[in-house]
Amino acid sequence: MNSIRWGLIALAAFPGVTVPAYPERPITMIVAFVPAGGTDVVARMLAPYLEKQLGPTARIVVVNRGGAGGEIGFTAIANAPADGYTIGFINSPAVQAIPIERPVARYSMQSFDYIGNVVDDPGSIAVHADAPFKDLKELLAWAKANPGAATTGTPGIATTGHIVITLIHKVTGISLTHVPFKGTGDVKAAMAGRQIAVAAISVGEAMQAIKGGTPLRILAQMGSTRSTLAPEVPTAKEQGVNVELGSLRGIAAPKGLPADVREVLVKALERAVTDPEFRAKSVQYYAPLRYLPPMRFDVELREVEVQMRMIWKESPWTDK
Repeated sequence: MNSIRWGLIALAAFPGVTVPAYPERPITMIVAFVPAGGTDVVARMLAPYLEKQLGPTARIVVVNRGGAGGEIGFTAIANAPADGYTIGFINSPAVQAIPIERPVARYSMQSFDYIGNVVDDPGSIAVHADAPFKDLKELLAWAKANPGAATTGTPGIATTGHIVITLIHKVTGISLTHVPFKGTGDVKAAMAGRQIAVAAISVGEAMQAIKGGTPLRILAQMGSTRSTLAPEVPTAKEQGVNVELGSLRGIAAPKGLPADVREVLVKALERAVTDPEFRAKSVQYYAPLRYLPPMRFDVELREVEVQMRMIWKESPWTDK
């Protein structure tokens, strides 16, 4: 038991002594990617509603720790003190894929206490609005005829976008040249500046970019069915490319949270994501909500980990 817990027990043993209520100081919420990406948008949108549920003196500070496909931020969450004052978003499949491809990774899936999932956003393939391609087949035909020309920006190694282009390569035999960035914000900037030909980001992120003035056209989405965010955009499967992958984005904390602190965070998140005002904002910012309580979140993360291990065995994404 850590010193904080011993201190609380000691204080509780003396009548008339007030035990500080959690949280008594600011909570750091880590986002493992650069500002202006989908996770960053959701984190900053969620923070005030989570503060509201944690109490009148609660304060959450969103901190971006981008780089290495999310590894820097995920590691920072996992290795922080397990006292409830550092939490953060973990992004699937990147959070599972990094320890699979990098044996020296400084965290594992056992390094976290899960608080709950917030967003489930399918991957997508998008191009500049002025590009001549009207669908995924036209893009892939051009990529095949022009080797190396289909430079494809993703938020980083082992992110949803990177795994999507790995699967496209495996299924079609056509190679999209991978250009990893530190997050979706950088991908959007590169697309606006025509530094890349293709953006492999989530549907919600693509829609946020379009709303923000980035000239994008989404050619395909990677859900099992069309997302309500972009119902006019066909899935990859509808276009004959059997690729399906999305991104869970949920809240985790370092393993070993005190049970009472964990319960406070879990209940606060559940109430925050069901707040009607928050849900209305999520529609406005193209964030497809899918709340999962901790146990269900854990189960789905384990399922994705199995999927990532199979993909790695058959087609290691570091080769792409």
